[in-house]
Amino acid sequence: MPNIDIPKPNIQTMEVTLYGTQPLICHKFSEKSRKMMEDIIAGKPSSRKPKTQQDIEEEYKESFYYNEKGQISFPALCIKNAIVGAGRFVNLPMTQIRGAIFVEGDNAGLLSIKYKTKVMRTDRVRVGRGGADIRYRGELRNWQIICNVKYNANFLSKEQVINLLETAGFSQGLGEWRPEREGTFGTFTLIKPETVS
Repeated sequence: MPNIDIPKPNIQTMEVTLYGTQPLICHKFSEKSRKMMEDIIAGKPSSRKPKTQQDIEEEYKESFYYNEKGQISFPALCIKNAIVGAGRFVNLPMTQIRGAIFVEGDNAGLLSIKYKTKVMRTDRVRVGRGGADIRYRGELRNWQIICNVKYNANFLSKEQVINLLETAGFSQGLGEWRPEREGTFGTFTLIKPETVS
């Protein structure tokens, strides 16, 4: 076996705050919505009934992730995926970024979100093979997420991680209709805007 020098990982952690520059559209699939979509894709007859106001309120509330304290939260993995996706804009292999950066969440992999305003959205969406439906989803405005980012300093410097996060906030975003998905929502920056307290 060849003598290969493998340096010990230099794992560093830094706390960052992501400040939303555009509203964040949340859409956690409920089991009910997932089953309905699977039935449509499978070509099963629709058993849907007109949504009542209670159904609408329930769908809206279930569009959010909640941590064990009942606070609205967001998956830490989605933030990491945004960082990894940003690699294509800075000529870094995404496979290497995936193994060099981790975003810590709670026991369920979630991070709580602070926000100023929460509203219900009514959106027409495509479902299955060309079908359409109305979705009632939560939108958070003036939001921020505090998270710990762990990274291997043998591969990336602190400045490079910060720049990756800024690139991710601009080019990838989080949530529904983000730039990565041809939208404009869910963008963020590490620079505190004057409108966020």
